[in-house]
Amino acid sequence: MGTGFLPVCRQDMEERGWNQVDFVYVSGDAYVDHPSFGHAIITRVLEAYGYRVGIIAQPDWKDPESITVFGEPRLGFLVSAGNMDSMVNHYSVSKKPRKTDAFTPGGQMGRRPDYAAVVYGNLIRRTYKRTPVILGGIEASLRRLAHYDYWSDRLKRSVLLDAGADLISYGMGERSIVEIAEALDAGLDIRDITYIPGTVYKTKDAGSVYDGVVLPGYEEMAADKLLYARSFYTQYCNTDPYAGKRLVEPYGEHLYVVQNPPSLPLSQAEMDRVYSYPYMRTYHPSYEAAGGVPAIAEVKFSLISSRGCFGGCNFCALTFHQGRILQTRSHESLLAEAGQFIWDEEFKGYIHDVGGPTANFRQPSCEKQLRCGVCKDRQCLYPGPCRNLRVDHRDYVTLLRRLRELPGVKKVFIRSGIRFDYVMADPDDTFFRELCEHHVSGQLKVAPEHVSDTVLEKMGKPGNQVYQAFADKYYAISRQIHKEQYLVPYLMSSHPGSTMKEAVRLAEYLRDLGYMPEQVQDFYPTPSTISTCMYYTGVDPRDMKPVYVPKNPHEKAMQRALIQYRNPKNYELVAEALKKAGRTDLIGYGKQCLIRPRREESGRDTRAVLHSDTKKQEGAGKDRRGQHPGKKRTIRNIHKKKARL
Repeated sequence: MGTGFLPVCRQDMEERGWNQVDFVYVSGDAYVDHPSFGHAIITRVLEAYGYRVGIIAQPDWKDPESITVFGEPRLGFLVSAGNMDSMVNHYSVSKKPRKTDAFTPGGQMGRRPDYAAVVYGNLIRRTYKRTPVILGGIEASLRRLAHYDYWSDRLKRSVLLDAGADLISYGMGERSIVEIAEALDAGLDIRDITYIPGTVYKTKDAGSVYDGVVLPGYEEMAADKLLYARSFYTQYCNTDPYAGKRLVEPYGEHLYVVQNPPSLPLSQAEMDRVYSYPYMRTYHPSYEAAGGVPAIAEVKFSLISSRGCFGGCNFCALTFHQGRILQTRSHESLLAEAGQFIWDEEFKGYIHDVGGPTANFRQPSCEKQLRCGVCKDRQCLYPGPCRNLRVDHRDYVTLLRRLRELPGVKKVFIRSGIRFDYVMADPDDTFFRELCEHHVSGQLKVAPEHVSDTVLEKMGKPGNQVYQAFADKYYAISRQIHKEQYLVPYLMSSHPGSTMKEAVRLAEYLRDLGYMPEQVQDFYPTPSTISTCMYYTGVDPRDMKPVYVPKNPHEKAMQRALIQYRNPKNYELVAEALKKAGRTDLIGYGKQCLIRPRREESGRDTRAVLHSDTKKQEGAGKDRRGQHPGKKRTIRNIHKKKARL
């Protein structure tokens, strides 16, 4: 066979002695056989169950011949846009094309189409009229029912219909894909596979759907945003595998898209098995000449310890994809995987990450979740920790200690992010202390997102006082262990609920902290989040109350500029924003001011003021020699005031 990779061409297939594959997996990503890539997991799962799978990675969507590499598969085509939604992969929040694609050889952009799942599905249909087509991956998962599409600024139909596909395997598809394969292998027609949890299908017979909740029709929702808001919240309340209902979305009088309840979460033994398959843990060797696939660098020496998240941030799509129930791997499974790469010649002694969507979640949030499912009308951590929440870091601490003891391991980092309010809810400080002592390299990145409780409420995040208490404790522990360490906060501008008043408040906070972020993330309305529903409809779907939404590109630019008010390039935007917010008191020469006035405000010469202002702002981050210090030095200077508290 030459390599342990799955076949990528007919020659590979024939070398295995196969005359036909059971499934062809079409992926928008390059072929990377690593468990951080969805296509690697699904294909290895099918292989473990005895199915023959060939992979067509990044086919030429302009050429129908590009998906005929293996001929017609015996059972069907599996289609995924890749590890990211193709539109997020291609465009920034300002809808400008990105320059590189980390999931493509050499980082080359343009190797996959916009709306890749739809394009690939139709590409297959041109040649194979009746062969089953099953969509999967995050793009199909988050677009499985009618959804707001930010890039076209309209409500779109279920991707199942636009792609001409037969089924969607949504969420984490290990269970559903095996059940689909077994049904097809047993001779069932794809149109009769309507019963599998974690799937979406289409039907012309509404009477065949039992125990279903009928959503508003697509045409009605397209005409009435409030109807869509209500439909979305019904979907949101039915993302639990134990309590979720079957959902029926009408398209005209004779076509229905039906979403079955989600698949059950994997047990720890099942999770261990998924990650024990013989992954090659790198990209296909055919990409070597192009420089490999950049995305492998971040994950090659990282460990996925969990999936699912009960954090419930409103701007995050995890509730719709992985769900809110925590699933974890055993220590033995993680140690075994670490044992595979610590002897790799490229391994330098640093495990880059041990985590998941939220690193410090290692168990379901409460006992009842695995019996009754998650609560429909409340969150585990918002607005404060639920009284039934189990807060316990002991298992995670033990795991991290065991990994640190492995031969050749110098440092174990936690990069996938921690939930600081969960840390603060733990009366035992052991994890907090060990985090500061062993798992931080000078800076800890955290995501308070904002400082205004008005905005945080719309984000589903804890109040700002929780983050401030966490920051104070972090610096106190760092001083106790005699380490100079700092926090780097991730902040978001233009989220629903953020008026110019809230944006100015965030700028004032950064002024008092003495910190200007190098990068600012504008709110990005990706499919199937509560925040995106707010953005599109102007109401909070949880209570149907109006929400202020900054949509105008110029207003969004002003909110973003306020976070980086010290950048001279942002002067005009910041001045305009302060005037619009009625905060001209922040234009002046006092210590509390954000910017200095120009001639029209002060009567001084414009060029002189601009020159002086620019010099002062440019010098804000320089050392005594007038040179910009390194990143760590910058953070150190920024936080000296905070560290002395």
